[in-house]
Amino acid sequence: MKQYLEVGSVINKRGLRGEVKIECYCDSPEVLCSIKELYLDSEGKKRIKVLSSNSYKGYVYIKFEGISNVEDADKLRGMTLYADRKSIPVDENRVFIDDIIGLQVYNADTGKIYGKLTEVFNHGASDVYTVSSGEKDYYIPAVPEFVVSVNVEKGIAVRPIPGMFDEAEEI
Repeated sequence: MKQYLEVGSVINKRGLRGEVKIECYCDSPEVLCSIKELYLDSEGKKRIKVLSSNSYKGYVYIKFEGISNVEDADKLRGMTLYADRKSIPVDENRVFIDDIIGLQVYNADTGKIYGKLTEVFNHGASDVYTVSSGEKDYYIPAVPEFVVSVNVEKGIAVRPIPGMFDEAEEI
């Protein structure tokens, strides 16, 4: 498991005093606002301290230590921000997306393996899992009606409906 996880990216500067606008990758902007130390690299070597943060209309605005003007803030544009997994608040029975990418997706009832989870994206109402069989991609809404369990050691158990996977037509 990765120690440092992507939590957002700098999309623009804001104002003249070095604040930046962040596209948040966390469950909510409030989660990102609660983190007080971020990193500019995936190894945790380039630490940057958060002096203040707030959310507005789905974005997070952060003032970093050492970034005091518009020129410094503009240098951060396009950079991905990382956080130590220990500093990210997560509810019990929840997992990080990075930890489930690559897991096998299988039928909860029969054990049939459909493929591996290759991507998670949000399409409004819920997350959607992309499952790749190697030949074809399938899309599963990540809701309890279809996703029975997610276990980082065992994989993702699903209960498909007819048409979800080609083979599901026979059910």
